[in-house]
Amino acid sequence: MAEATDDRLRLLIERIERLEEEKKGIADDIRDVYAEAKAVGYDPKIMRQIVRLRKMKPDDRSEMEMVLDTYKAALGLG
Repeated sequence: MAEATDDRLRLLIERIERLEEEKKGIADDIRDVYAEAKAVGYDPKIMRQIVRLRKMKPDDRSEMEMVLDTYKAALGLG
């Protein structure tokens, strides 16, 4: 039984390692896209913010924007 458990653990670890390698590859691809965008004049920092906003649910985004506007007004950043 221990050998079967050891094999299962090894297989799980190997799957995780493969997925981690894929994740690294995808992260490299994303970095390349941001570099390409920067090369043609776009601001990658702003693009990252847009991507983050697009991931949010509309209601959550609206709430965050209202709170941000409130904080900006309180600090005179109007």
